Amino acid sequence: QVRLVESGGGSVQAGGRLRLSCAASAVASGDIGRMAWFRQAPGKEREGVASIDIRGATRYHESVKGRFTISRDNAKNTLYLQMNNVKPEDTAMYYCAAKLRLGGLSLDRNWYDYWGQGTQVTVSS
Repeated sequence: QVRLVESGGGSVQAGGRLRLSCAASAVASGDIGRMAWFRQAPGKEREGVASIDIRGATRYHESVKGRFTISRDNAKNTLYLQMNNVKPEDTAMYYCAAKLRLGGLSLDRNWYDYWGQGTQVTVSS
């Protein structure tokens, strides 16, 4: 069973930065296809923030373009999200998601099979 574990969340002031990581285990390097970061704020639906395929192509939610950068290290089975110039509206639980062996990009949560437990990001004004 593939396991995803997020880390790097915390509290930060608006304009600051955070780097989230997601380590995948129980899966061979190269078996993970698309990966993504989602977030869910209280009372809101989970939304796709950024997606990346195995070759490094990316797709972002309009609200984070130019501020967030998604990347991955396939050899380490690790996904990253660099968050710069964060805003209070970025406050949410952030989740890592993965789909085995299927490439492409998607910000639709229905296209992912494996999820982490989440890491909280809180941005104060």
